[in-house]
Amino acid sequence: MNDMNKEWSELNKTMQAKIKKRDSFPDCMNTLFELRNKLMQTIISFKNDLSREDFNAIPFIKADGYHSKTVAYSLWHIFRIEDIVAHTLINCDEQVFFSGNYQKRISSPIITTGNELVKNEISEFSKQLDINGLYSYIYEVRESTEAILRDMPFERLRQKISVERRDVLQKMNVVSSNENAAWLIDYWCGKDIRGLIQMPFSRHWIMHIEASLRIKDKIRR
Repeated sequence: MNDMNKEWSELNKTMQAKIKKRDSFPDCMNTLFELRNKLMQTIISFKNDLSREDFNAIPFIKADGYHSKTVAYSLWHIFRIEDIVAHTLINCDEQVFFSGNYQKRISSPIITTGNELVKNEISEFSKQLDINGLYSYIYEVRESTEAILRDMPFERLRQKISVERRDVLQKMNVVSSNENAAWLIDYWCGKDIRGLIQMPFSRHWIMHIEASLRIKDKIRR
């Protein structure tokens, strides 16, 4: 584990502890934003350091784990999930993906989280994406999520996702019905808002960005 990952993990631990109490909740949000800022610097470094082909490279295709994907896929996946959770489940408004016409801007063949894709499907999918469009989407989703979180009252953290919201999500077809993906709906809808802040908006970023760094190191060797 490199120093960078250690710092992320410490910030994440601090945030997870502070989210439990009303007094430390404002501080928890500051820690969360600090963590996301640091992770974002790594995301931006991919755009500067990787060639277009590097974004589609899948050096660990036979592995199990988050590093068995591509960097392009990992970024798509982090921010599709965040967009769906922040807007459809928490804020009950339109996803950035749809309001910003991002399927067209990213040239994506899918509107889902991508969990259903495996091995070569992941690299084929990655090749089709417009990376500049993907980065515009990343910045816009991040900003819109953080605006939602800034206005989040502590009282809402215990709120569960309603059956109505779950139905809305299901009808949107943004989560594939493939068995590799369909579990996500149960997973998110089984959590309260605090649980969602603790995963898609923080830990989920760390896991996929660490995996992307492994991919980058491997293709650079």
